[in-house]
Amino acid sequence: MRALLQRVAHASVRVEGEVIGETGPGLLILICAMQGDGEAQADQLAAKIAKLRIFPDEAGKMNLSVRDMGGAALVVSQFTLAADTSRGNRPGFSAAAPPAEGERLYEYFADQLAVQGIPVQKGQFGADMKVELLNDGPVTIWMES
Repeated sequence: MRALLQRVAHASVRVEGEVIGETGPGLLILICAMQGDGEAQADQLAAKIAKLRIFPDEAGKMNLSVRDMGGAALVVSQFTLAADTSRGNRPGFSAAAPPAEGERLYEYFADQLAVQGIPVQKGQFGADMKVELLNDGPVTIWMES
């Protein structure tokens, strides 16, 4: 699985003009299941993200996890993270998991993040979503499992 994490002051996702998920301080997680991914990759990524120390402590050092600082996560499916830009000018997305498997792993990942003690809101798999965020830092981190 691939994930792009953004530390945010707030973030929200809209579908057809309606807010369907939002968070205050915490993480916006754009997530993509890749060909061959399974629950083991989702478990590993959720556990790592829950413990990742990218929030400032009282001294201003990046020393706290999203769980430590009482934050939440907004998880948004993003198959374009599978983009292959090595040839031509149009990215290919064949490395992404098939839609049904991608959706299953997206939902499973969000559930596993919640199991880690992080409140989770979600986007809508396959929808045309509008995501708004205020990146905090900015801190943006790429992860793969």
